[in-house]
Amino acid sequence: MSKKHLEPAKSIIGKIGIEKVAEVTGKHVSRVYRWMYPKEKGGTGGLIPQTDAPALLAYAKSKRIPLKAEEFFPARENAQ
Repeated sequence: MSKKHLEPAKSIIGKIGIEKVAEVTGKHVSRVYRWMYPKEKGGTGGLIPQTDAPALLAYAKSKRIPLKAEEFFPARENAQ
């Protein structure tokens, strides 16, 4: 994945693999790529749709892929 791809989708997709994410969620690979694109380019700004997160978490757990629900939320830059 390139540096232009946005988080947190980039990391989550990187852990599972783009083809497997598409298979698990029932989405076309091109749709999964859009999760990593900025909104102004037709993407979701790095956010994975809430409706797809449970399936990805369940898959990761079944395959012992370290993935937590918190990873689906963007990191807050000014977290205190």
